Amino acid sequence: MKIDLTNKTAVVTGATGQLGRTMVRSLAECGANAGICYYNKKEFALELKDEIEKDYHVKAAAVQVDVTDLDSVMAMKRSIHQTLGVADIIVNNAVIQVPEWKNVIDQSPEDYESQFKSCVMQNVHMAKTFVPDMQQQKYGRVIGINTECTIQCFTTQSAYVSGKRGMDGLMRVLAREVGPYNITVNQIAPGWIISDQFRDNDGSESNINQDFPYIDRVPMGRRGTDTEIANAVCFLASDLAGFITGALLPVCGGNVMTSL
Repeated sequence: MKIDLTNKTAVVTGATGQLGRTMVRSLAECGANAGICYYNKKEFALELKDEIEKDYHVKAAAVQVDVTDLDSVMAMKRSIHQTLGVADIIVNNAVIQVPEWKNVIDQSPEDYESQFKSCVMQNVHMAKTFVPDMQQQKYGRVIGINTECTIQCFTTQSAYVSGKRGMDGLMRVLAREVGPYNITVNQIAPGWIISDQFRDNDGSESNINQDFPYIDRVPMGRRGTDTEIANAVCFLASDLAGFITGALLPVCGGNVMTSL
């Protein structure tokens, strides 16, 4: 048994980011053609496109998009459709980073607005743009990248959590609405993940895994990796997960656990 996404087309927003680039590579390794959606890292997106076409022998397209703008998302979809065809899988991964996490009283209203736009409205725009084709073909996978913070609700997380909790509600409703069309809608909630940025700064995963006090709270005693997040994306994108929908899957070594 293996994950086989041959002849599927996957569209990943925030594809040049720390997690996005690994998702693109992993989906391509499983055989999926890749829509590499970027905001401002055009050069890296084109390099990533060339890399996966060469290494995995799939088709790829690099397309600029502002996920907070519906017209931009629709234009991106038209470009993807012309190059790769109808999207079978969408991975809504882009996010506007909160520049500084503060208490509710001190956090600027603009930070809450940015999270609403990138966490909630991105998923609305992507659904409006791509799901109708999935409904027509009676098949689709919608995957949103949430966060363990949504479950934690620690101090200074309010702006980020407000957007991601809104996203969670939206995705669960969407799962109910499109389930009859054989479309699944799921979310992944990563923990504090090791990615290229951390490897480049710290030199090795062994050094990174000594971060304190975060790993003291993780039952598995380490931080996860970008590949482990991408593995979960590939699973939810595959037919192996064909009867899983409306789920939020923490991938954080048990740092947070959903409960009944």
